[in-house]
Amino acid sequence: MRKRRSAARQPKKINFNVDPTHFLNRDISWLHFNRRVLAEAADKRNPLLERLRFLIIFSSNLDEFVMKRVGYLKHQISSGFTHRSVDGQTAEEQLANIRRHINEDLERQRGIYVGLVGELQRHDIYIYDFDDLGTEDQDYLNGYFRRKMFPVLTPLSVDPGHPFPFISNLSYSLGMILRNPQTETVLFSRVKIPEVIPGLIQLPRQEGDKKFRFVTTVTLVRSNLHMLYPGMEIQQTVPFRVSRNADVDHREDEAQDLLILVEEGIKERRLADCVRLEIHKDTDPSMTSFLKDSLEIVDEDIYLMDFPIDFMILKSIVDLDLPELKFKPWAPIIPKAFFENNNFFSLIRQGDVLLHHPYESFSGTVEKFIANAADDPNVLTIKMTLYRTGDNSPFIRSLIKAAEKGKQVVCLVELKARFDEQRNIVWAQKLEDAGVHVVYGVLGLKTHTKTALIIRQEHDGEIMSYAHIGTGNYHSQTSNLYTDLGLLTCNKKICDEVVEVFNYLTGSSLKTDYQEILVAPINMKSTFMNKIQQEIKNKKAGKPARIIAKMNSMEDEVITEALYEASQMGVDITLIVRGFCCLRPGQPGLSDNIKVISIIGRFLEHSRVFYFANGSENYQDGEFFIGSADWMHRNLHNRVELIAPIYESRLKDKLWEFVDIMLNDNRQAWILNPDGTYSQKTPQDGEDERGTHTLLMNKTIQREKALT
Repeated sequence: MRKRRSAARQPKKINFNVDPTHFLNRDISWLHFNRRVLAEAADKRNPLLERLRFLIIFSSNLDEFVMKRVGYLKHQISSGFTHRSVDGQTAEEQLANIRRHINEDLERQRGIYVGLVGELQRHDIYIYDFDDLGTEDQDYLNGYFRRKMFPVLTPLSVDPGHPFPFISNLSYSLGMILRNPQTETVLFSRVKIPEVIPGLIQLPRQEGDKKFRFVTTVTLVRSNLHMLYPGMEIQQTVPFRVSRNADVDHREDEAQDLLILVEEGIKERRLADCVRLEIHKDTDPSMTSFLKDSLEIVDEDIYLMDFPIDFMILKSIVDLDLPELKFKPWAPIIPKAFFENNNFFSLIRQGDVLLHHPYESFSGTVEKFIANAADDPNVLTIKMTLYRTGDNSPFIRSLIKAAEKGKQVVCLVELKARFDEQRNIVWAQKLEDAGVHVVYGVLGLKTHTKTALIIRQEHDGEIMSYAHIGTGNYHSQTSNLYTDLGLLTCNKKICDEVVEVFNYLTGSSLKTDYQEILVAPINMKSTFMNKIQQEIKNKKAGKPARIIAKMNSMEDEVITEALYEASQMGVDITLIVRGFCCLRPGQPGLSDNIKVISIIGRFLEHSRVFYFANGSENYQDGEFFIGSADWMHRNLHNRVELIAPIYESRLKDKLWEFVDIMLNDNRQAWILNPDGTYSQKTPQDGEDERGTHTLLMNKTIQREKALT
């Protein structure tokens, strides 16, 4: 298994004194993004179970934020690091603002949850406490507890012979104060609710009964604690959950073996410092104080709850087979050309193909492209990057099959894809066992590009290259939930440079003069800066000047200041940023000509698209790019990223249709205000709803029908 080699010398970051009033705080902006997700849970235009799903997503997002960002800021403070954020805040100030924002959102979440519970009941879906049930139901649950739960529960008490137990990250626990009636000693004990036990238990339905009845596992465990502690007096019980720091420093520059290093990092994360304690608000202060001291946290790390601490338990309700309470199902469409043509290589030779997922099928196009390459006797080599991929991945199976057939197969596996490290380690080992050349890329850089390269010998003996360049991961499950774009091409100029990128990743290539594609950390940022400057020059020359950029997040200081300069010169700029955005739009004299839109809905906007007018009113004469990178410092400096140009007119048409729909969205679009808050767009009186996701689903159907 190849070790990660050292990075080429990095371009120096431009140093300048930024004005903190020019920027929004990254973490607060991210929390505003999650607030927009929470708004979807409250939006009665969404079906009931989808609203419940958004509530779960909000909670899951917040968990990740606390582990990554709060942990990062607390580490700054403990290490004495005095760096201020780009908007001028100290780490202490940021943590205080984060806590205030989170508490506001938790109060919103509570109100939304209470409302949803009432609506669920109107649809015969109930969540009960154990004590609210009749004898027959309680007997059933007690039997369930004895058979399926009691054997896997492990009570852990604290006494002179037993230290305070380790509380693992995001584990859901019951804490108890116990009294021994024989000795009158009082002690603390904890029972973890294992992940293998469902958070909600569904009661059997009687014939003809339309009700769906659930009981939380915690309330069932609490009602059966006498089985775990026979003879003991249980004085208090309280559910709680701990979050730990996920910002583990791997110190990879010192690594001799990245595989071992990342495995150690996963263990470190499990054992990392506690950064949040969620506990019921009615908990006795002495219990809270005991947990606080035992976990070595401060009051600011404690969040008081009076509703479910772990919202993931509600997934059992979201997954109910009740289509009338969910979005209308969407089955991604296999484009007619792929459906009718099994020889994808012949299809690509006829012209570049631009795919838009999940409107167009990922499994019927990209997965099949790699599978066909594995089976094709004329294919000599397959090279791929894997940042995240799912369990039982068809790409892994195809790569293994190709290696077994004697093809040269190279797979770059990014071991440090956050929270997917363990899965990627397993896949890397399986690939290597099958004879795949597994490499880990460039030391010091994450490999985030989503790229595949096929080398094929044609019937005339010519060697041709085919490439897939995407905006999203090679992940079959998320491809049905995330919107992403993918380019299939055999354009020689592009493919030749993709070959060079793989040489950079696996060998010792120091190529810097890429002419077609944008590669980070080599020429991507400088190219974007040049494109922005060209729009400024066009505006000064009296030509049309416009920039549209769609991405997940935006925070690079240098590009932000360049956009401010362009705005001041009169360049029209629209940023479509799903997540956080540190650029402050609409500031008089600074960013009057910059507008920031966020699209939130049933699909997660994940694609990256960049458009520069290039001196023309006609978008066909403009420059389009798609790829893996956001305008973030980490993407442009600390990751290997790839962005490709879109040349063919029909592909530009497809991209412009997509962009135009988002710009005119009045259903899913939110507008970023200068103060960092967002305002949701809504249809005017008599105006039809124009939601991006619904329109694109309909247009995909219409496009394919027109071809039949």
